[in-house]
Amino acid sequence: MLTMSAKAHKNLHKLRFYSQQTIHHLIPRAFLQRKRESLFRSLENLSKEDQQNILYRVNYCNKLNKGIDLPEQATCLSNFKREKSGTYYLDLLSVLRYFPPESRFFYLFGDVTVVPDVPTIVKSRPINDLNQNSVLLKLNGVRHYYMVKDPYSYDDKLDYLVWRGSCNQDHRREFVRKFYDHSLCNVGDIHKNALGQPWHKHFMSVPEQLKYKFVLSIEGKDVATNLKWIMSSNSLCFMRRPSFETWFMEGTLLPGYHYVLLKDDYSDLEDKVIYYREHPCEAKEVISNANRYVAQFMNTEKERLIGLLIMQKYFERTHQLFSH
Repeated sequence: MLTMSAKAHKNLHKLRFYSQQTIHHLIPRAFLQRKRESLFRSLENLSKEDQQNILYRVNYCNKLNKGIDLPEQATCLSNFKREKSGTYYLDLLSVLRYFPPESRFFYLFGDVTVVPDVPTIVKSRPINDLNQNSVLLKLNGVRHYYMVKDPYSYDDKLDYLVWRGSCNQDHRREFVRKFYDHSLCNVGDIHKNALGQPWHKHFMSVPEQLKYKFVLSIEGKDVATNLKWIMSSNSLCFMRRPSFETWFMEGTLLPGYHYVLLKDDYSDLEDKVIYYREHPCEAKEVISNANRYVAQFMNTEKERLIGLLIMQKYFERTHQLFSH
């Protein structure tokens, strides 16, 4: 029954996304382009702290610090058509429609793990000092920003670490085979390729996983999809230091403050679980910090403004628009 309810909740989340996109695409482009300027002016009415936070996020996601002319192969907005990756296309188009149809850009959809040679709009990028050409926007948000209200208090949760997922990468398979039968864990591979193996376990919905005090976030091809809902919940996030980042700015998360840092080989996992079992006040403090971090991404109007400012900066740096 719980699984059916979770599926219904997720389907409603998807329906809301597609309904909002449909309504948005009925709005004339000319109106949106005028609206862009009024939204930029609204920044002046915010508190200094809000302005600084917004500009920090803009400059973090878009690190282009000098002008560059785009190669002629760049896509022109007037020719930007839907191919695959429908949710990526809709998310990007919902921002681009605020700009002139002659605007040109590069984009890469999917799990991007390398830095392009030219300034490119992406969902994900490596965390390093040389990722300026990877300009982050909130793409595939319907999947990565699925949140569930946590019905359980921390004290009422089970004293174990939980993880469920498909082990399509070696590092995930190594983790599951090491801990699938550990007395402090409930972890398993749900992929059909693991059928018949002792580490294969049944699917668990997000509400089912929220019954546990400790939830593991483990990267797949790029970022871990479950990181956002864990950090918005009353459970404690365990993970290794992230290698990739998205609109969620995973590279700014502080170990021991926003999440429990694990060694790359997970050799300290047992000790960390035992420690936070015995120190619930410290666990709750980390959870509170994580909740506050997630809260900055929950204001729809600010999220839209940040996305527009990121693209404005992209077009300015590529000599297509003057500073607003």
